Amino acid sequence: MDASFVERGGGRIAYEVHGRGPLVVLAHGMGENRGSYRHLIPLLVQAGYRAASVDVRGHGDSSAGWPTYAPAEVGGDLLAVVRDLGGGPATLVGNSSSAAAVVFAATDAPELVNGIVLVGAFVGQPKLNPFMRLAQAAVLHSPRLFGLFHRTLFPVRRPADDAAYRRAMVTALRRPGRMAPVRGVIVPVEPHWTARAPQVGQPVLVLMGTKDPDFADPAGEARAARRLFPVAEARMLTDSGHYPHADRPEAMAAELTDFLAVTNRA
Repeated sequence: MDASFVERGGGRIAYEVHGRGPLVVLAHGMGENRGSYRHLIPLLVQAGYRAASVDVRGHGDSSAGWPTYAPAEVGGDLLAVVRDLGGGPATLVGNSSSAAAVVFAATDAPELVNGIVLVGAFVGQPKLNPFMRLAQAAVLHSPRLFGLFHRTLFPVRRPADDAAYRRAMVTALRRPGRMAPVRGVIVPVEPHWTARAPQVGQPVLVLMGTKDPDFADPAGEARAARRLFPVAEARMLTDSGHYPHADRPEAMAAELTDFLAVTNRA
C-alpha cells in the first residue's frame, strides 16, 4: 500500500492506514519500518479498528537527516499522524525504542490519546561490558550485521515471510544516511521516559514476550515498567520474542483488542 505523509519541521513522516473504526497508531522499533506490523494489522481490521502503521523518522519512507531522533520528537510525530487522521483520540502502540515515544505523546497531548501500549520496553539503560559495546557499535553501523542481529530477536518462531522482510529491511538500511537514525533512536536523552510515566493519566498496557532475548528477566522488566504508571497492567506473551506482533500476532491481537475495548469505552 502506498504511504501517506504528514509534514513535520525538518521533514515528513510516512504512514499507511487500514480499516475503519477507532484509531490505533503503531510505531516500530529501531531499524525496522511500518511493515513490522504486517501480520497484526489484518487482525485489528477484522476486529473493527482503524490501524495506522508509521515509519518512525529516519526509517522506511519517512525523511532522514533529522537533527534528533529523541523519543519526545518521535512522540510528536505520532501525534501529528493522529491529527492528520482527524484528531483521534487514538491508542498508541510502541515497540522497543518507540515504547518511550508513546509515553511522551500521552503526556504532551492527552486529549489525542486514550491509551498507550508499550511492547518490549526498556526501563533502564542496558549495562554493556567493553566487548558488548564494541559489538553494539559494529551492529549499529552495518546493515548486514543489523540484519543478523534482528534475526536473533525471534528465539522461538519466525513468520513465514521473515527472511523476505529482513532482506528488504537491510536493503532499505543501505540507503545513504539510514543507519544514523538506527543509532539515533537509542541515544540516551533527558528526560528519560520513566520520568514522564507517573504523569500518564490514560490506561497503560505493558506487553512482553516471555522469551524476549533483549532482557535477562522479561517478566521482571514488564513488572518494573508497569509500576511506573498510575494505572497500568502487564501481560506476558508465552514463547514470544522481541516482536510479538510478528512472531505471535494472534496472541498479541487478543491482548490488544481486550485492552482497546477498555480504552475506547473510556
